[in-house]
Amino acid sequence: MSLDHEAYMRRAIGLAKVQHGRTGKNPSVGCVIVGLDGKVLSEGATGDGGRPHAEQLALGGLKGKSAAGAIVYVTLEPCRERSTGEDACSKRLIDAGVAKVFVSVMDLHPQGAGGKGALETAGIAVETGLLGDEAAALYRDFFASLD
Repeated sequence: MSLDHEAYMRRAIGLAKVQHGRTGKNPSVGCVIVGLDGKVLSEGATGDGGRPHAEQLALGGLKGKSAAGAIVYVTLEPCRERSTGEDACSKRLIDAGVAKVFVSVMDLHPQGAGGKGALETAGIAVETGLLGDEAAALYRDFFASLD
């Protein structure tokens, strides 16, 4: 079965757009978890005020299903570190056993950047830039605030 990667990423972008402007200082991120059969297992977007993160919500919404071997579509690179001390999204995805992560936009925040490397070190395939031009507008203000 061939998966429509752009359709799943567009869904993730749509989820992020709904929360855009509602996540405080944190960026609005969308995440879609898809099984190898092409069925969406779960999805999430950054919560009001910036927490929980999209990946955390999507993994929490699996309701007994496993993300092992799944493909994840996320609009912003999964964080490498959390300011709260909670597990980073990259670690959560590693622990869940996902097989591949598609990232639309790479994170420029010092705590967020590096999630891709953590995933790859754990043996998870990562592909970046999928619909990056469409998702970039979601992160312009966030990245500008880092200067």
